[in-house]
Amino acid sequence: MQTLWQAPAPPRSPSRQPEGERSGAAEAADLAACRESLRNGSRTFLAASLLLPRAVREPACALYAFCRMADDEVDGAGREAHAVARLRHRLARAYEGRPFPAACDRALAAMLARYAIPRVIPEALLEGFAWDAEGRRYETLADLEAYAARVAGTVGAMMALLMGVRSPASVARACDLGVAMQLSNIARDVGEDARMGRVYLPLAWLREAGIDPDEWLARPAHSAALGTVVRRLLEAAEALYARADAGVAQLPLACRPGIHATRLLYAEIGHEVQRRGFDSVNRRAVVPASRKAWLLARAVAGLFPAQGNVVAPPLAATQFLVDAVEASTLPCTAPAQQAPLRRGVSERLGWTIDLFERLERRDQMQRPASVQRAT
Repeated sequence: MQTLWQAPAPPRSPSRQPEGERSGAAEAADLAACRESLRNGSRTFLAASLLLPRAVREPACALYAFCRMADDEVDGAGREAHAVARLRHRLARAYEGRPFPAACDRALAAMLARYAIPRVIPEALLEGFAWDAEGRRYETLADLEAYAARVAGTVGAMMALLMGVRSPASVARACDLGVAMQLSNIARDVGEDARMGRVYLPLAWLREAGIDPDEWLARPAHSAALGTVVRRLLEAAEALYARADAGVAQLPLACRPGIHATRLLYAEIGHEVQRRGFDSVNRRAVVPASRKAWLLARAVAGLFPAQGNVVAPPLAATQFLVDAVEASTLPCTAPAQQAPLRRGVSERLGWTIDLFERLERRDQMQRPASVQRAT
């Protein structure tokens, strides 16, 4: 019986090689630069990615490096709308095969061409950044999901394509995972966002809890009422993680540990917020490295998450992403490659746990003594 997820197909030969024929050494150098750029800002992804097979891990690093660069460009700009316009120009150049002269742009251009990424998907990602630049707020959960679909569901969809996954039901589950991860991040960053003048919690939920959004934003503080709103958001995220599990269970075996690890690590952010009484204003929830290592081991051991409903319809917010992939579906020309490669996974797990331990030691060394005492 044909599964909803396909085994990874070999990279598609690009119709136009970016910047002419580039040497393998040049491409390797660009990928190395992409990995380095993720070490400070995307540690959770970087660690979980070590559990992915190399054929998926390398283009995934290119994708995340571009996303990180784009996020930093928008957040660090005094004129965010101009930053988004520049990013759109850089994306257009990548699709034209003449990327901006930066490692992440060159690596992105190669990835977009090889894996036939529909242009509407990364364009939607940049649209999400534009919404941030506008300071847009979200009245309902559905409105917030539309934002999360752009800034995170798009990444889930592109990751699915890197693994050779193109069926509508499978891409829908990948989008579910991306949206769930974004909701977890929003729940964690309530206080941090508020101090930057931003509120992402559904405004209708705040009012239902007796909180005026503008008054609260002027003086952000935790309260039992706010905690109920954060709890509702995390419950919505958990429902999407459960849907995503059905998709993880259908992935090629070699890809499951890394994606399952990512799912567990991001869900744990919400669990940490819950342990703190849903207070993400006074303190930012941080998952200890020891806990992350345990979750990674669990991801490797649990290669077969609960099946769930693989064919559940996509979220309304992510339907356009699923449609874009379906319209560009390519035939799978490679035979199924389902070998679990358990020895390689075990070795990568050791590297990943070691990475977490080293990062935690470095954080402790760099953290001011007053902060160390407080935490």
